[in-house]
Amino acid sequence: MLPSPCYIGIDLGTSGVRAVLTDAQDQIVAQVQQPLPTPDRDGNAVRQDARLWWEAIEHLLLSLREEAALETVVALCVDGTSGTILLCDEDGEPLAPARMYNDQGAVEAGARIDRIAPADSMARGTGGALARLLALLDEVDPSKAAYALHQADWIAAKLTGVLGASDFNNCLKLGFDLIERKWPSWLKDLDFDASILPRVAPPGAPLGPLAAEVAARYGLPADCLVVHGTTDGNAAFLAAGSFIPGTAVTSLGSTLTIKLVSKDPVFAPAYGVYSHRLLGHWLAGGASNSGGAAIAAHFSAEEIERLTPALKPEVPTGLDYYPLPAPGERFPVADPQMAARLSPRPNDAATFLQGLLEGIAGIEKAAFDRLAALGATPVSHVLTVGGGARNPAWTRIRERTLGVPVTVAANTEAAYGSARLARLGYEGKGAA
Repeated sequence: MLPSPCYIGIDLGTSGVRAVLTDAQDQIVAQVQQPLPTPDRDGNAVRQDARLWWEAIEHLLLSLREEAALETVVALCVDGTSGTILLCDEDGEPLAPARMYNDQGAVEAGARIDRIAPADSMARGTGGALARLLALLDEVDPSKAAYALHQADWIAAKLTGVLGASDFNNCLKLGFDLIERKWPSWLKDLDFDASILPRVAPPGAPLGPLAAEVAARYGLPADCLVVHGTTDGNAAFLAAGSFIPGTAVTSLGSTLTIKLVSKDPVFAPAYGVYSHRLLGHWLAGGASNSGGAAIAAHFSAEEIERLTPALKPEVPTGLDYYPLPAPGERFPVADPQMAARLSPRPNDAATFLQGLLEGIAGIEKAAFDRLAALGATPVSHVLTVGGGARNPAWTRIRERTLGVPVTVAANTEAAYGSARLARLGYEGKGAA
């Protein structure tokens, strides 16, 4: 009897990198994680040396090899933070620190794009990957720039040696036209060399086998297939959700990310709303800058755990908070200058914490209301992934606020969703 094939999913998050090894029935065989340094922040600019990602991946795969035999792994998939982008030379070496998904420093580049891009393009504004790319081109020697790659693209290239490739999901905010499935003609009016843009394929489509030296180093088969990846939000959806219209997955990580299965796509950059194409289905949603990072600015994980029993989910505090870790919001409003609203602050720590949780629940409700007003399928059930999913009081606050059932997903890790995408891609289901 032949051994059961296994799959690896790798998730590059804000605070760390995670890997999950699954079998043919999507059961977890092993999982490991490796921390990442906090990205550097200078005002609205948020940067990180991409080589830190690869160092973490190397530690991660070595740790995974210690946890389980990897000789039956047939496919691997990588997801990364949406909108994080870097410029590389012809050898794939970064020319400057990457601009992270929450970098809002490319103001002039965003204004250039807004003068040219169509109103429904997700590349508009300061918050899109295209603005960050143009800003990167202004700080390096353009003649050395050979590839514009997202976080997941670059790691996949390091694993395979295949440079210049990306996927539908990562390229949406870089300007890729998901309806026509091509780079739009208006990009030429931005006066940059568009040849640096990646070739784009559906998430889960085959990218190529592991590079021989990578396979040998980590004890993986030489023919292990790497498939085109996705964003962390879409990977989180795959970890938890089903493609039933009205089903949504909310990721409560450092940021608040929503994916709603909709019969029709909706695009509204003015509100940070966009739709992804994943395995033949539409996922409408957006990503708020609010979330766990906004709470972590006031409470440690230990403090939250200690205070949670004192929360009163059925008794609203009446505090009208809009928690943000720094100025700027993307969804359900798009305002790069938006400031957090955190007053008045009560003396009682538990009340303040509950007010923060209620504020983020209110943002989540506003997000679903915005999607419905734009024509998306109304939400009927919310599954939750991410660190915040483990807090039962927050779950109840959100259920009361949203008015629909809110349940914790059986699997809450984006890395698990990437492993699932690796399996689906390997089975030939990733070309839609």
